[in-house]
Amino acid sequence: MTPAIRSFVAGAALVAGLLGPSMARAADIVDTAVSAGQFTTLVTAVKAAGLVPTLKGKGPFTVFAPNDAAFAKLPPGTVESLLKNKAKLRAVLKYHVIPGRVKAADVAGKSLKVATVQGQPVSVDGSFGVTVNDAHVIQPDIEASNGVIHVIDTVLLPPARGKTHH
Repeated sequence: MTPAIRSFVAGAALVAGLLGPSMARAADIVDTAVSAGQFTTLVTAVKAAGLVPTLKGKGPFTVFAPNDAAFAKLPPGTVESLLKNKAKLRAVLKYHVIPGRVKAADVAGKSLKVATVQGQPVSVDGSFGVTVNDAHVIQPDIEASNGVIHVIDTVLLPPARGKTHH
């Protein structure tokens, strides 16, 4: 970190401290995702699905947020197809959200099934890092005012109803 950047960060921290907790409060999940700059596809999808008001709501929520690289790994045309099918898009996005604020340390050393807002469970394994189904958490515990975001490297697709994830 250059001295100029270090000085800027220190100044910003000082200003945040002077403004008090009301001004320095963490942004909500949507604003945090927008400002991160690595979730443009996810943010576009959340807007298209009409889920912005929900994810700006009280929560708390835990969001497994696929970054743009995760969306890029999907077969060609998948994102465009989902954006045209609002019901399916909503189901996919809700499959990335669990109620409550769950941090990586909460699942360390555990392997469990966790109910999603979509209704079907995901498999969370905290044995070696954290995985959710086949996705790896590549950046855990990004705090938001109404929950926590975990960056994942793969888009989670809910299994067809009646099938379970292995």
